[in-house]
Amino acid sequence: MKKVMVVFGTRPEAIKMCPLVNELKKRETLKTVVCVSGQHRQMLDSVLNTFNVIPDYDLSVMKAGQTLFDITISIMEKVKVVLEKEKPDITLVHGDTSTSFAVALACYYLRLKVGHVEAGLRTYDIYSPYPEEFNRQAISIVSEYNFAPTPLAKEHLIKEGKDPSAIFVTGNTVIDAMAHTVKEDYFHPETDWAKDSRLVFITAHRRENLGEPMHRMFRAIRRVLDEHKDVKAIYPIHLNPAVRQIADEEFAGCDRIHIIEPIDAIDCHNFEARCYLCLTDSGGLQEECPVFGKPVLVMRDTTERPEGVKAGTLRLVGTDEEEIYEWFTKLLDDKEEYDKMAHAVNPYGDGKACERIADILEGKKFEPFA
Repeated sequence: MKKVMVVFGTRPEAIKMCPLVNELKKRETLKTVVCVSGQHRQMLDSVLNTFNVIPDYDLSVMKAGQTLFDITISIMEKVKVVLEKEKPDITLVHGDTSTSFAVALACYYLRLKVGHVEAGLRTYDIYSPYPEEFNRQAISIVSEYNFAPTPLAKEHLIKEGKDPSAIFVTGNTVIDAMAHTVKEDYFHPETDWAKDSRLVFITAHRRENLGEPMHRMFRAIRRVLDEHKDVKAIYPIHLNPAVRQIADEEFAGCDRIHIIEPIDAIDCHNFEARCYLCLTDSGGLQEECPVFGKPVLVMRDTTERPEGVKAGTLRLVGTDEEEIYEWFTKLLDDKEEYDKMAHAVNPYGDGKACERIADILEGKKFEPFA
């Protein structure tokens, strides 16, 4: 029996890895061990509860005011003990977090195999997004199984010298997750508040956007909301105090936006399904909103998900106030422009990524996601 250890630590990772954990646990030839780092705490626990995943190990590394140094050092020290005890045949990490990087490095030091879920995303600017772009490139160096979500991600890995036989195009596991989380009879007081308006769903938290870029982003959003009385916005705000201070300064007195506490995966996916459009600097929402035909304005200068830009589901608007204002206004006022983005095809998955990964780990044949 092959022992598979799955390690993750943040809410976005958990949303994408929990459905995979549940699929792996169905397979009789695999023994699945789950370890969480606790890089995020409340937000991570919420997702674990949603998917009924109980970790075998919890490293509990989160502390107030933690830095990248704190996270990396603490995870490496604590996961070493778990890896030496369990001796997994393969350790699965996800995407681009500091948890994934630290665990992959620990596996390399211990000469243990790494499988990288959501491998091959690239901006090729290691400071955008920071530190995620460095993390995912570094993980690719040591991974022996590369589960690429799209053909383009596979192309990146091949160009970097990865063995094509070790790259598997699976689709993105987040699409699998949404089959579990989106409900027709869903109710939330915030969506009820916005039911007679066009709802705009906002997320913003990236490190590289803190400071003046985030002020510009929020000023643009505030201007558009002040000019469109049929539009309301919901912004589940990040726990970072710096983000909260900027939001307080820029949105003070605006009754067309509700800033709420972080929400769980079920709420997030159902908000996406019910919104008119989304503004975000997140990665996951770029894959999720197009499932529902909702245009996404990406408030970043780069994206590791260019498939969505090419397909027309996403538009990069950067952090320039006028650029965000222009495109936000255009999608509200120009139905033809809105429909072009809303009707584009989602290139990120078909809901079978977890099955494909489990099949690969069992040595079975699989049909790649095209």
